[in-house]
Amino acid sequence: MRGGVPDRVDGGRLRHAGKPIGNVLSVSLFLGFVGFYLPTFFIGLRQKQRHTEIMSALPDALDLMVVCVEAGLGLGAAIQRVGLEIRLASIGLSDELALVNSEMQTGVSRMDALRNLAERTGVEDIYSLVAMLIQTDKLGTSIAASLRAHAESMRTRRRQRAEQLARKASIKLAFPLVFLIFPALLVTILGPAAIQLMKALAAGN
Repeated sequence: MRGGVPDRVDGGRLRHAGKPIGNVLSVSLFLGFVGFYLPTFFIGLRQKQRHTEIMSALPDALDLMVVCVEAGLGLGAAIQRVGLEIRLASIGLSDELALVNSEMQTGVSRMDALRNLAERTGVEDIYSLVAMLIQTDKLGTSIAASLRAHAESMRTRRRQRAEQLARKASIKLAFPLVFLIFPALLVTILGPAAIQLMKALAAGN
């Protein structure tokens, strides 16, 4: 039938709009696969970047929080102040701390607001910080001393992560060195000598 959507049998194959039906199905399956997995991949990538950003800025935020608490501010006021000051280093962490402060102002208990912070971010360092603050609040110990000790351990962990990435860098550089840089160097260094050798052999013959 010839009309808006022509269908016909050509050489034993059903054609739709002048294209084999197999091609239409293949393209549809490919687009469906991309449409299903691409958003998940993009969200996972953004989540990883956000976690890295928060983990990198968290030790500095803890140092600021220690200074604020030792200056006489309460934990809620210290969280609000740190959220404002840390915005240049990490917008994500600043927004999360601002949300914690907003929850506490609307009547949510401090411990519940901190638990919500850990669940929203999903960062292991945030979980350990929240657990430390909850334990400090239950035992009645000094928040400033606990924050200072936790900040020191956090800086140690950040240094260890940096050292681990530095050790992995040599392994990651092995592939481009062996398969990309070394062949180019060999061609550059041995190429002229190979040409001269070929010319000498040709002249000898």
